[in-house]
Amino acid sequence: MVKVVYEIVPHDGGWAYRFRDVYSEAFPTHSEAVEAARIVAAEQQIGGDSAEISWQDESGKWHEEYADGGDRPETEVIDGQVHFPPIDTAPGA
Repeated sequence: MVKVVYEIVPHDGGWAYRFRDVYSEAFPTHSEAVEAARIVAAEQQIGGDSAEISWQDESGKWHEEYADGGDRPETEVIDGQVHFPPIDTAPGA
């Protein structure tokens, strides 16, 4: 299973969450960046529709495969050594 880890970091005079080398927008406060990252992490858990997809690799070759809409990554938000669970976005939460 794929794991997506969002890290809270200083960025552009504020705070952002980062996945690998990609940064979110800058938030004025640390707590706003944490909240935004937790929301994004929770949204990663929402499944979609299964579908046949096609994609082109680096060499230009086309591939077709079945994408299971319920196959969602594990997510985590970290800030130094602090780990935050995603915000529960399930109906009724």
